[in-house]
Amino acid sequence: MVARRKVRIRLYGTSYSDLESVAREIVDIAKKMGVDVRGPVPLPTKRLMVTTRKAPSGEGYHTFEHWELRIHKRLIDIEANDKVIRRLMTIKVPDTVKIELQLV
Repeated sequence: MVARRKVRIRLYGTSYSDLESVAREIVDIAKKMGVDVRGPVPLPTKRLMVTTRKAPSGEGYHTFEHWELRIHKRLIDIEANDKVIRRLMTIKVPDTVKIELQLV
């Protein structure tokens, strides 16, 4: 029995809509090429919080501003096939989305 190699694709992004469109495009390409696809599996969203003081001089009331950056993550497993991987390299990825490929 031959063990099948898989490619694990991790997607990270600050824009939810861009991340979903890239994940959907990857799944569509893999299904058209006829390989097994698992995902996209949503992973927990990472929330980065920054609290700053509004009045830096120290005078007046103690008021603060809260800033939040959310990093959304998706996980997709596909069968390792040369044609599929080459086709995935042609996808236009926005600047808000980062992709990691790992052979499993």
